[in-house]
Parts: sequence; structure tokens; C-alpha cells
Amino acid sequence: MSQMIKTLLFSTLYPSSARPVHGIFVETRLRELLKSGRVQTQVVAPVPWFPSQHPKFGAWARMAATPAQEFRNGVQVHHPRYVLPPKVGQNIAPYVLAAGAMPTIRKLMRDGFDFDVIDAHFFYPDGVAASIIARKLDKPFVCTARGSDITLYRQFATPNRLIRKTLAASSANIGVCTDLVDQMIELGADPATSHTLRNGVDLVRFTVMDRVEARRQLGLPAQGLVLVSVGHLVEVKGHHLVIELLSRLPVTSRLVIVGSGVWLERLQAQAVSLGVQDRVTFAGLQPNERLKTWYSAADALVLASSREGWANVLLEAMACGTPVVATRVNGTPEVVASPQAGRLANVRDAHHLHQALTELLASHPTQAQVRAYAEGFSWDDTTLRQCELFSSIIDSKS
Repeated sequence: MSQMIKTLLFSTLYPSSARPVHGIFVETRLRELLKSGRVQTQVVAPVPWFPSQHPKFGAWARMAATPAQEFRNGVQVHHPRYVLPPKVGQNIAPYVLAAGAMPTIRKLMRDGFDFDVIDAHFFYPDGVAASIIARKLDKPFVCTARGSDITLYRQFATPNRLIRKTLAASSANIGVCTDLVDQMIELGADPATSHTLRNGVDLVRFTVMDRVEARRQLGLPAQGLVLVSVGHLVEVKGHHLVIELLSRLPVTSRLVIVGSGVWLERLQAQAVSLGVQDRVTFAGLQPNERLKTWYSAADALVLASSREGWANVLLEAMACGTPVVATRVNGTPEVVASPQAGRLANVRDAHHLHQALTELLASHPTQAQVRAYAEGFSWDDTTLRQCELFSSIIDSKS
């Protein structure tokens, strides 16, 4: 029988009862890994300290409301606090993150959870903090790059330097797409210890629903084109471009935007200025298990991001039988690799999104065809390769 692998998952990107969809992609990969029966884990997901839970403070209040520890899906999750000073926070974040987490991790070890390897997610600041912790505890660590931790933070001097050191110190560097792995190798990662472990999709949670029934449940018209755009309401996700795209479509077309964020009022004002406010539904933040209905109600998902690692929303939509239109950035061409899946816009603007959408609608892939494509992205291969990677690291350490 294979050895039981004990991992400590370390990342600030992990859901809690106070922020149930924050970093859910990290929890999903762990949940699938635990199904193998070969891994035991505990999670340390530090949270910035904030003094008030008053709702007026929004996201900061939700951080303050995060419990010190909780069980999620049978996994014990610890949320130690760390202090992140304004202005200088970016450069010192790895150090305060490591210092804030260390007492909790040492206590776990004293209480009997002597883990084999640290499984960190998001290179900056989380991966850098994990490297500090690993060095102090004499433990191996791996880190998974997920997108902006490499594509964005490599542009800043101090993060760039610390990421390079972390890439050299880790036992393995993982990217959720080949594009990220290539970028890590550019930054000095050893190609021999750099691995692409793509995200899969939960084919049980995301399934095909009848489109008319999904629209009925959501109060959307049964007829006419419906697009959905899912993600944080920030510039990088490109919802403003999808609103502009809507203004170019027939007046019977509708757009649903799922998500919350600082751009809400700006996007609402844009919809008014373009005269499409009656055709845009701002659905707010939705529980992950509820997204199936929104995806299924749409004729297409549109993702107009300026950068993405591996966009889970694309596969989630496809698993619901809904094809996609997306910008050709980073790992997205690896996700949308067939005409049955969708179309890519070569330029990030409304004109090229419209062109891609027109091509997609003309080809008219069926829900069954789109779902069949998504079924090629189960978690099985990623789970197997994770187990093999952890085992090899543990064997080399012993």
C-alpha cells in the first residue's frame, strides 16, 4: 500500500465561513486530492488583521469575521492573523505573513501533525513566506503559481527578487498552465522541477441544465440571446468590454454579470451611458454551487480578462454545456483548445469579442458537444501527478 502523505496547505487564498468563495479554486484542488485516500492535510490560511467587523468596512470586515479555526469539508483550517501595514505592505508581506503563521504551525507540530511537505499556493507573498517557514522548520515545500502572482508581481523589483529566490529554493514549482511554467523558467526555475498541473472541473457540481428551465428559475426571458460574465468587478476581468459588446448586439440580447467588487458603480454607469441598463443584470456574488444555473441560462460565457492563469469559470461553463468567448491571454488558449469549446478574441476589445461571438454563434456547438469537451478535464490526472510528486519529494528527503 502507498505511504500516507501528510501535507500542510499554506495560502492566504482559501475560503472561510466569512468568505466562502475566496480562493475556492485552491480548496477545490485540495478536495479532489483528498479523494485519493493517500493524503492527510491541515490548512493554514492566514488573514490580515483588522480591528472591526462593522459591515461598512466591506471586505476588511469579512476578514475580521473569519474564525481562528474551523472545519470545512472535513478539513481543519486555521486562520492566524498577520499585520499588513499600508504603503510598505507589498514588500514586507512575505515576512509578516510567515511571522504571523509560524506560532500556529509550530503548535500543529507539537500537537502531533508533523507534516511531510508544505503545499503552498500563490507565489507572492504566500510562496515566499512558505520558503521562510520551510527553511526554519527544515521541511521541503512546493508552490503553485496561479496567475498574477507571476504575471503581475514579476514586474516589481522586490517581489521579482524574492520570487526568484523562492523558485530556486523549492522542491518543485507548479503552474496551472504551461504559460506560467514557461514564465517561471524564464525567472530561473529549474525546468526539471517545474510542472504543469492544470486545474480540473467538478463534473458533478457543474452539469447541463435545460436552458429554458434555468432562465425560468432566474427570471430571465426564455427567448433571445443571453450572455454571462463571471468574476470580480475589477478592470482586469473586462466586464466593461462585455457591456460594450452588448451594446452592439440586437436589443433582445441580455447580459448577466456575476460577481462583486469596486467597479460596480462604474459598470452600472457605463450601462446607463450606453443605453443598455435595462438589458444588464448585476447578479452580485453567487455561491459556487449556484453558478450552474447562471451558466446554463446563457448562450455563451464571455471572459474579457487582460490576464489569467487558468480561468476556472471557462471550464465550469463548458461543463454546463455553455460555450465561451475569451481573450487570448496566458493559459486561456490551453483551456479553449477546440471550436466545440468556444472562440478566442485575438485583441482585447469589444470589436474582436463581437467577431469571436459571431463566429461561435454561427457554428452553434450543442450543449452535449461542449459538455463532452469539458469531460476531458477531470481532476484524475492532476490528483495522480500531485501524489507522485509529493511522494518523490518525501523519498528524496528521507
